[in-house]
Amino acid sequence: MPKSKRNRAVTLSKTKKKPGLERKGKVVTEIKDAIERHSSAYVFTYNNMRNQKLKDLRDQLKSSSRIFLAGKKVMQIALGRSPADEAKTGLHKLSKYLQGNTGLLFTNLPRDDVERLFREFEGLDFARTGSIATETVELKEGPLEKFSHEMEPFIRKQGLPVRLNKGVVELIADHVVCEEGKPLSPEAAHTLRLLGVQMATFRLYLVCRWSSDDFEVYKEGLAQLTAGDADESS
Repeated sequence: MPKSKRNRAVTLSKTKKKPGLERKGKVVTEIKDAIERHSSAYVFTYNNMRNQKLKDLRDQLKSSSRIFLAGKKVMQIALGRSPADEAKTGLHKLSKYLQGNTGLLFTNLPRDDVERLFREFEGLDFARTGSIATETVELKEGPLEKFSHEMEPFIRKQGLPVRLNKGVVELIADHVVCEEGKPLSPEAAHTLRLLGVQMATFRLYLVCRWSSDDFEVYKEGLAQLTAGDADESS
C-alpha cells in the first residue's frame, strides 16, 4: 500500500550555511577591516612557498601589517573589482593582479621599508618532487660515512647502488642524484634531503602597490607573476 502524502515529514529548521561560505565571508570581512586599519596595500607573488617561513614573516610584521593568502575571487570581492564596488578609491586596481600565486599585504610601513624587506627576504629549504634542480649533484664511488648502517636499505630504495662493507655504507659506483635544469624525481628529492642539500629558495616579489594617492606596478614582480602563469598553463 503506498504511503500517504499527507503524512510526509516537513523539516522546519533553517538550512545551515556551508562551512566554506562562512570561511570566505570571514576572510572578506577581515580584509575590509585591514583596508581601514592600514595606509597602503600590496599584491605580491612568490616562489617555493614554505608555510613556516611565511609564518615567521607574519610574526615579524604583526605590529604593523597583515598578510592574506586566500582565493583570488575572495580577495577581489573584498577589494572591489571596479570603481563602482571598490572599498576605497583606486583599490580595485589591485584586483587585476590577483592571479596565480599571489597574496595581499596591508601595512603602515613606509614604502622604502617594505621594498627593502621583500628584496632581502629569502628562505632556503629542501626542494620537493618535480622542482627543477639548481645544480648537478653526483656522488663518487666509496664509503658514505654520513649514513649509518641502519639507513642502507632506505638508501638503496632511493636508487643508490650501495652495500654494507664491514658496517659502513659504501657506494659501489658513481651515482648522479640529479642534473641541473631537470625535474627532481621523488628518489632524488629524498636523497638530497638526506645529504642536507637545499635547492628551494622561498622568495617574495612585490607586484603592485596602492595608497590613497598613488598606484604603481613593479616590473620584476610582474615578470615573475607572468612567468608563473606561463608555467602553470604549459
